[in-house]
Amino acid sequence: MAQMVSFREIIDDYEIIFFDAYGVIKTYNGLVPGIDRTFEWLEQHNKEYFIITNDASRSPEQLAASYHRRGLHAIESNRIISSGMLAKEFLDLKVNDGIVAYLGTPDSAHYIESSGLHTLPVAELDEINMDGVNALVLLDDEGFDWFSDLNKAVNLLRRRTIPAIVANPDGAYPITGSEVGIAIGALAAMIEHIVGKKFIHFGKPDSQIFMFAFEQLLVRRLVSKRQVLMVGDTLTTDILGGNKFGLDTVLVLTGNTLAKDAETRITSTGIVPTYICESAVL
Repeated sequence: MAQMVSFREIIDDYEIIFFDAYGVIKTYNGLVPGIDRTFEWLEQHNKEYFIITNDASRSPEQLAASYHRRGLHAIESNRIISSGMLAKEFLDLKVNDGIVAYLGTPDSAHYIESSGLHTLPVAELDEINMDGVNALVLLDDEGFDWFSDLNKAVNLLRRRTIPAIVANPDGAYPITGSEVGIAIGALAAMIEHIVGKKFIHFGKPDSQIFMFAFEQLLVRRLVSKRQVLMVGDTLTTDILGGNKFGLDTVLVLTGNTLAKDAETRITSTGIVPTYICESAVL
């Protein structure tokens, strides 16, 4: 079983902190109370930090603005690494022309619009333009009709041999203390099963998002993985991903993993964090 400690006990041992967003910095109620003190301390002690998130619903600029509106001004867009950025990189490298169809909101489509490709919501697909689609990107669980547009996505993939990219692999997200909502990762898994094809998934726990963040970090300072701590609230994404990349990890109990369930979940999954903390608040 991982060691239960306070966040203050371990923070001095690391130069760089990777934070998950939802469940660590913010919840459905707003910011985790006192989390602003953590970022003030990091700034005062010249510690680097990044937000590593599977949220592809909005651009890094929009995500940073949402923190600022809540009074947390330390997080700027250049400190946010979103799985949507990896989807954009894939499109830049692998899809040269044609239409990129997407499931998500217009805000989430920022990632594929910035690639210079012609983007089209799945709702606007028809017999005339469908043959021009060269990729499908699943970005967010909102912004489309779950009946007609999911059917269109299924039939697009039955008709066209194209890459399907999942920019957020999360299956669910908390909407209250006791309820969750279905996320785009779960819808993607359903479509994968129906069409019998493998999609390209970006985001935690895949190591690519950690490599992307580490490369951004190396631009700022020369460090080793031993100096980096990953802080997350979910074993199967944050902690597994950090462990796979070779980082020390902290499971906090302010989000998906409740204190009463932590030991059971660690035992059942076999995913063991380096530490467990009540929160990431100093």
